[in-house]
Amino acid sequence: MLHDVNRLLNRVPFVDDAVHWREEDYWATPAESIGSNGADCEDFSIAKYFLLKELGVPIARLRLTYVKSLRLNQAHMVLAYYARPDAEPLVLDNLEDTVRPASQRKDLVPVYSFNDEEVWVELRGRAGSPQQLRNWRALTQRLDWERRT
Repeated sequence: MLHDVNRLLNRVPFVDDAVHWREEDYWATPAESIGSNGADCEDFSIAKYFLLKELGVPIARLRLTYVKSLRLNQAHMVLAYYARPDAEPLVLDNLEDTVRPASQRKDLVPVYSFNDEEVWVELRGRAGSPQQLRNWRALTQRLDWERRT
């Protein structure tokens, strides 16, 4: 299922936020990404996260993960899947259709990760609520609005 979701959503064309949304850093809802036929790395990761949640994957197994991409030499976001809390995560990435273990992604350096319930900072552990993240708050507000309309 992870491979299918990753490949399916990677078909959406990559479009930088500045071009697509005329904003420097906009986190689109899945409906916005699919409906506008464009996404950047955060949007891909967010769409995969919510699709896997809808398919019944427990939130505790999913983390949106901010990384430094050594290949791109910039910040990047991927979705990490943990089969168990102490397991090595599998990485779903818009740059690759293949889902691989994090140990095989030497090009990614984790910075922080989060899901609906918590934020984890690399080397520090749990660090609080995702509501601390401004873009996450804005995204969840738009998701609530989409559900009501």
